[in-house]
Amino acid sequence: MKKLIVFVLLASVPFFGISQSIFDKFEDSERIGSVTINSGMLTLVANMMEDDKDEETQDFIELAKSIKNIKIFMSEDEGASADMAATMKQYVRSSKLEELMKVRDGDTNLRFYVRNGKDDSHVAELLMFVTGIEDKKHHKHDHRFETVLLTMTGDIDLAKVGSLTKKMDLHHGLNKVDKKR
Repeated sequence: MKKLIVFVLLASVPFFGISQSIFDKFEDSERIGSVTINSGMLTLVANMMEDDKDEETQDFIELAKSIKNIKIFMSEDEGASADMAATMKQYVRSSKLEELMKVRDGDTNLRFYVRNGKDDSHVAELLMFVTGIEDKKHHKHDHRFETVLLTMTGDIDLAKVGSLTKKMDLHHGLNKVDKKR
């Protein structure tokens, strides 16, 4: 009987915490670039900046300490981008993420999805999906369309995210993040 209990516990371990993300398949793809930042790295950076008394820095430190991980996947490959889009749609449906906002600016489409957190101003997950980013730096008719998928998990304060994106002067659609909740 003891052996049976041990066997059942060991067999159930993968279901209780050693879970993989549906997006992990992109990490080893040669057609998709990836960046993964775990809480240890975010805490290290936050601790290095802790002595800075600047309000913006303190907001960043507080936000960084509340994030468990960040995964970013990027591709210029049309097939890989289609796979990323299909996987993202499947994940949004199965995870019951709520669409926070969408922005269309020319050929660029930006979508934010969230999983509710402990209260109305916090989310447990923030997913951003962008398609159609153009880069015309090289030649007048040279277009590069890129797809970016970002997922962030933790105890994320949307007001802090919105405040920091405003200060960083990112895409104007991102400035609406703290106003949408």
